[in-house]
Amino acid sequence: MFKKQDDKSVVEMVNSSNVISKETVIKGDIRAQGNIRIEGRVEGIVDSKNKIVIGDSALLIGNLKAVEAEISGKIEGEVHCSGVLFLKKSAIVNGDIFTQKLVVENGATFNGRCQMGEQTKALNGKAKSATPEKEIIAG
Repeated sequence: MFKKQDDKSVVEMVNSSNVISKETVIKGDIRAQGNIRIEGRVEGIVDSKNKIVIGDSALLIGNLKAVEAEISGKIEGEVHCSGVLFLKKSAIVNGDIFTQKLVVENGATFNGRCQMGEQTKALNGKAKSATPEKEIIAG
């Protein structure tokens, strides 16, 4: 009896959507099990176990981490996506991208490095550099 009720609440939580409206400003990190849609301004890390949508009017100053993401607004920070990342024609990304698959519409702007493929799964959320660090010893 309680088991079914617990399973249902988990499914509802995962299928839920969180919306940050156009006039909203958030300073701090957001972590959610369900989908997140941002139309306002967020300064901090946005982390979802599902999909994140950055709308046309949105500004994210910080890092994004999700399974799938669709960006139409502006991001100043890293994007970590373990699945598919969509950059729509109005998207502006100033920062590095780490993703499994990337779809870019004509008109999107991206300034940074991009690392794609299987190795990004291991790096997702931990990556600071796409290349291994090298030690330089001056003599």
